[in-house]
Amino acid sequence: MQSLIPSNYLEKIYAGYLGMNIGIRLGAPVEPTIWTYERIQNTYGDITDYVKEFKNFAADDDANGPFYFLRALYDDAKDRDITPNDVARAWLNYAREGIGMFWWGGYGISTEHTAYINLKKGIEAPQSGSIEQNGLIIAEQIGGQIFIDTWGLVNPCNPQKAADFGEAAARVSHDGEGVLGARFFCAAISKAFETSDINEIIEAGLAQIPADSIYAKVSRAVLAFHAQHPDDFRACRDMLERDWGYDKYTGVCHIIPNAGVCVLSMIYGQGDFNRTVEIATMCGWDTDCNAGNVGTVLGVACGLEGIADKYRKPINDSIVMSGISGFMNILDIPTYAKELAILGHRLANVPCPEGLAQSFTEHDIYFDFELPGSTHNIRISDPFFCQAKHSTEKSFKGTGSLEVVFDRMTRGEKSKVFYKPFYTRDDFSDERYSPTFAPKASSGQKVSMQIFLDQWGGNETMGIAPYVRLSKSKKELVQGYVKLVDQEWVHVEFVIPDSEGELIDEVGIVLEAYSTRKPKSLGRIFIDEFRIYGNADYTIDFNKQLSNFGCITPFAHNNGAWSLEDGAMYLMTAEPSEAYTGNYFAKDYSVSVQLNPQSGHSHLVAVRAQGAMRGYHVGFDGANQVALYINNFGFTKLAGAEFPWQLGKDYDFKVTVQGNTLTFAIDGQEVLKHTDDTFDYGMYGVSTRTAARTYFRHIRFTEI
Repeated sequence: MQSLIPSNYLEKIYAGYLGMNIGIRLGAPVEPTIWTYERIQNTYGDITDYVKEFKNFAADDDANGPFYFLRALYDDAKDRDITPNDVARAWLNYAREGIGMFWWGGYGISTEHTAYINLKKGIEAPQSGSIEQNGLIIAEQIGGQIFIDTWGLVNPCNPQKAADFGEAAARVSHDGEGVLGARFFCAAISKAFETSDINEIIEAGLAQIPADSIYAKVSRAVLAFHAQHPDDFRACRDMLERDWGYDKYTGVCHIIPNAGVCVLSMIYGQGDFNRTVEIATMCGWDTDCNAGNVGTVLGVACGLEGIADKYRKPINDSIVMSGISGFMNILDIPTYAKELAILGHRLANVPCPEGLAQSFTEHDIYFDFELPGSTHNIRISDPFFCQAKHSTEKSFKGTGSLEVVFDRMTRGEKSKVFYKPFYTRDDFSDERYSPTFAPKASSGQKVSMQIFLDQWGGNETMGIAPYVRLSKSKKELVQGYVKLVDQEWVHVEFVIPDSEGELIDEVGIVLEAYSTRKPKSLGRIFIDEFRIYGNADYTIDFNKQLSNFGCITPFAHNNGAWSLEDGAMYLMTAEPSEAYTGNYFAKDYSVSVQLNPQSGHSHLVAVRAQGAMRGYHVGFDGANQVALYINNFGFTKLAGAEFPWQLGKDYDFKVTVQGNTLTFAIDGQEVLKHTDDTFDYGMYGVSTRTAARTYFRHIRFTEI
């Protein structure tokens, strides 16, 4: 079994996941239906770079699915192969109904929306995505292959197992040819770990689907055309339009024409990552899906060295998503590559290398800069004075660090070097898939890093001051000055100060020169072992929050109408509704909320919530009653007590979870205590099980 894990497995995953997201970002601006093949050609001609610059690229369904649906390996399929129903439960748990995750285009129109409604109505997978349930056209749209890349990444050098996992995942929403797309691409990704020969990779994918399938036939047609016309991908695209086009395979976005484009781009790209994603984008139809899928395959096959810097640099190791966890929606790609590698070892039943396991953490931020070219989304505020890149020249331990060159700075000139642990709407150019965020850095936590100074010029050594920035006011909380020592590593550590109810959207250092005008400061610093860790202790002041992407920061709302009103987060709903925030992996903590019920019988606080379908909810529940519920794909009452509450009155709730014990107090009086060991970590939030109107104020979260 050892042979199933290649020696460069982690780097290959990193390249594949980068490749997927590069392809998505390249193709997204020219997605149909407005952008036809002809319009793309007439407007952009031969695409050789991103066609749009983004402040930050917003969430995309093609990235959401591969990340969130893989959570089935943590939630249900912990020690066995996955089933369609395992992935279906991930659909229900991690999607916010009607927003984000995928295209909510309507029942009977959007395949994913149709499958989701089927699941909500109790139609289990694979029936939820079957031809029998939804008809041939809905079942064979493109989604069967666009949400499955990670199943190939965690099953290296094992095309059949990768294909089986991909099929299980795809059957939640698709059937027929739609499922074959999943098998093909998962097998191709898996094969790319052991060969860079694109012909072998394509054949490995085709070996996992029936030879008489339409998917195989369109693929063979492309390969045959290429053999006769190897230098003209546009002629092949014309053939696809004529023989396999959308006029013959209907619906919003059928898999067969796009399967043709994917094979076309891979065979005409001839093993070149950059040209392959460019061709996939120029061919039109579902541009971000196709470029994303082939980007994963070619990323793995070509490795990091095959990805052009012009495509890699704007990614800066980071993507955002739009699932129900605002914490997980901020993703560091090198860290996630490690997580996928750990899962791959688990699925192959091979011991995970000790160093890999030790370098990965879910709860905290840890950037070691060990993967080639990795930057971990560290940014520079003033590119005139400073430039950042990955370096192997200096490292505190290991082989990599972040190198920041400072160029002729004089006394008083500064540049920030920082990580972005939170985003608002202003950070994005568009509204793609409505992401929502919970900060990955909070008051009470510690920040540490190692900094090495290599100063080439100047009559004073450089200094730094650690800082955090507040999201709404943009106020910078600057800590004490630290003078660097030339040719030495300096350990820098500080506790994030009280943000007084605001959120933190920058964490880093202010790099400052102290040399006079001649000679100016010139040189480099190296940053390594960047960490944000420890117990958070912070408040949320709704006077200092924003309404972004339909949510009140820093919450992700699932159903209900939420607004900012009178210094509170206000809920008005006619159905069960929730709002979640916080570190998804927090274990022991207390949450205090001032709650004012306006109408309805259910006003609750959620703790250790692992999504829409998993967690605990406690609070007012009926006339003169309080109750504790567990939601585990359905609410079950665990405990209850009498409490004479009334509408229109403020109540101070405090919920504490420690070990397997949950304690609930109102106005300082303990009213419920219960033990249950079903969930040992998760987000917190507020919720209702019925129609209600409620004000929520003065939230405090404290990790124990």
